[in-house]
Amino acid sequence: MAKVNFTADRVAAFQCETGKQQSIMWDAKTPGLGLRITAAGARSYIFETRLQGKTLRITIGDVRTWTVAKAQAEATRYKAQTDQGIDPREVRASQRAQADAAQLETRRQAVTLESAWPVYLAARKSKWGDRTYTDHVKLADKGGQTKKRGKGETGAGPLAALLPELLTDLTGERIARWLNDEAASRPTSAALSYRLLRGFIRWSADIPEYSGLVPSDAYTARAVRDALPKVKTKEGDCLQREQLKDWFTAVCKIGSPVISTYLQALLITGARREEMAALRWDDIDFKWRSLSIRDKVEGSRIIPLTPYLAALLETLKRINNTPPPVKKLRSGARPPAEWAPSPWVFSSSSSESGRLAEPRIAHNEALAVAGLPHLTLHGLRRSFGTLCEWVEVPSGVSAQIMGHKPSALAEKHYRRRPLDMLRKWHDQIEEWVLAQAGIQFQPAPASLKIVGK
Repeated sequence: MAKVNFTADRVAAFQCETGKQQSIMWDAKTPGLGLRITAAGARSYIFETRLQGKTLRITIGDVRTWTVAKAQAEATRYKAQTDQGIDPREVRASQRAQADAAQLETRRQAVTLESAWPVYLAARKSKWGDRTYTDHVKLADKGGQTKKRGKGETGAGPLAALLPELLTDLTGERIARWLNDEAASRPTSAALSYRLLRGFIRWSADIPEYSGLVPSDAYTARAVRDALPKVKTKEGDCLQREQLKDWFTAVCKIGSPVISTYLQALLITGARREEMAALRWDDIDFKWRSLSIRDKVEGSRIIPLTPYLAALLETLKRINNTPPPVKKLRSGARPPAEWAPSPWVFSSSSSESGRLAEPRIAHNEALAVAGLPHLTLHGLRRSFGTLCEWVEVPSGVSAQIMGHKPSALAEKHYRRRPLDMLRKWHDQIEEWVLAQAGIQFQPAPASLKIVGK
């Protein structure tokens, strides 16, 4: 159709031809500018020209938001670009990409540790053990919740003070100030929190959403190294040979056989507290005297089951497999759910997980009764490693039983002792410990049956 000079009235009066899906009216004043109307009544300005031998058409915009003058100016700009061989669509796409990148960078710059920390935990949870994951949650907890044990509310973890901070503000100076504040009241927790934060910073450097946000010297600056508290082993956090008798006497008198056996198992095996607490009955082989431990480093390890510990666990298993007495129900009361033995070796009817959760209270009470200095559960693991030296056990043997990484080239590549060799030494360790504790234990002799031809 013939070109006309666009005016507001002509644009408003233009109608789609009957029987067509769309009609176009071209502006006589501005090359390439057209007005398109569809059968449904939608009106928009378009620009059309030839570029590199092909027809190029671009939608400028709706007539309700674009005046005639603005549409003409936009078409003129497109025409100037195409005359230079530039595709306006590529220019618009580039501008849109730049705008999107700017918005993304603005959002990146606004990321706080509080928003990135849960993402970090979710990404790394499968790589950690339960204890490691719990530490990350606990040390970043804001507190203010009712305590499960005792009165009052929980306190905030050391990392909670940094949660509101932007990642870009986690400078070495800021981390050093935080360490100084936290180390004044809880140096051990502050040092552990620093190590967790350092792991997060290293991880974030490889994640596109967070890469480059945390300053490169955030955890290596001299001010941070100077503020990092020097954590020392708790004095006395290890049983001495002469303390074994008092310790065993008090622990064996604990009313709960589950807790009593658990504490003795920690000392006899040198296992980590969560490794032993997670022990299931399926992990115990009484016939071949072995324990399958869920190792937080290697994933799992198999260690010997010593005679005395086996006897304790067999007693515990009989208790576990004995159903509780049936109580007479009152009229209208619901019958209890069908009873089944617990799959956990160290079970607990009061914990959500069904296994032992808090043995420290009973242990601390036993220490007080025995008149012994404070000893952590990890101190029992440390005690095993120390007491092994009295039996002159090769260091590689005790390390393999405890689940320590090999500390020398030969241990790492050439020493992998079979279970029967570990058992030889482990039995000697237990026998010596029991002798020092004044416990007379005689393993039941294995029955021998000769099968005739």
